[in-house]
Amino acid sequence: MQIETIPIRTEPAYEAAIGPGLLRECGARLTAVIPRCRIAVVTDSTVGPLYLETVTVSLRKAGYPVCAYTFPAGEEHKNLTTLSAILEFLAAERLTRTDCLIALGGGVAGDMAGFAAAVYLRGIRFVQLPTTLLAMVDSSVGGKTAVDLEAGKNLAGAFLQPAAVLCDTDCLGTLPPNVFADGAAEAVKTGVLCGEELFAALERGMLRENPAKIISRCIAYKAGVVERDEREQGERKLLNLGHTVGHAIEKCSGYAVSHGHAVAAGMAIMARSAQRLGWMEEPLADRLGAVLRSLTLHPGISYSAERLAEAALADKKRAGDHITLVVPKRMGECELKTVPVKDLLSIIRAGWEE
Repeated sequence: MQIETIPIRTEPAYEAAIGPGLLRECGARLTAVIPRCRIAVVTDSTVGPLYLETVTVSLRKAGYPVCAYTFPAGEEHKNLTTLSAILEFLAAERLTRTDCLIALGGGVAGDMAGFAAAVYLRGIRFVQLPTTLLAMVDSSVGGKTAVDLEAGKNLAGAFLQPAAVLCDTDCLGTLPPNVFADGAAEAVKTGVLCGEELFAALERGMLRENPAKIISRCIAYKAGVVERDEREQGERKLLNLGHTVGHAIEKCSGYAVSHGHAVAAGMAIMARSAQRLGWMEEPLADRLGAVLRSLTLHPGISYSAERLAEAALADKKRAGDHITLVVPKRMGECELKTVPVKDLLSIIRAGWEE
């Protein structure tokens, strides 16, 4: 299968490559963008046993000295304690500003390694090697890195664009069904934002038949948004569709509900709410619910609207006594709607039940 390459024209610019066998080729491919230096690979305890050796062998074959750090897998470890341990490891290994850090894994590994790269020595280069569908379609591109605080998700972070992104689609074959579904939720989110062509492809089952094509379309769409609004001052906030309520669900569950499943539920709630409150110009709640269910995302919620509204008040999209929500208007068009915090409960309640 051919490797597709998508440029992300930020400053600095970089490319995302999508296709099979990229972990085995990562060393040779990185020589075009990373001068030979020491590389620290950061991964987690789930991904490390599967792919760390492959990546390490490839890097060393290309002439890069390599060290590696593995942290415990799970969103509950995406915190300042883990970040501190990674930074201490980098310092103990005496990495310098001319060296490089690689994130090997899903969204948590990408966030942790990216944030570490952003703050270690005030910033060193890093590369994304995403191994989950969610990381491939969304989090590995765009340069947002973060850790969770006790108060909420992703409340401490930094922007740092990677030097390269290599999406090895062979990794999708090792994903458990629920982890694949996590990524499917972000693909559906992109479909709602991007428009009819991508959403209809998801309805036809293309994500399972040709995941590389869907990943490429999602990255291409996000690349355009990031190029126009790298620091999330306007348009890029639309990529948070479903995330305000989704993050609240994650927090209420103690992160037992995974990110993609929570975002799927958040999208379903916001779509029903927008439809019932008259904010939507073309009804799409039923269509959205159907495609989510077809991808084994069942957006039922066991938390009350009151609990979700309270948890959402810690969301980073809140500003004073207002919060900005992403509201779907029609397929391919969403808007940012700033509402008083006091109205949040009634908005969530409007979309809470089927």
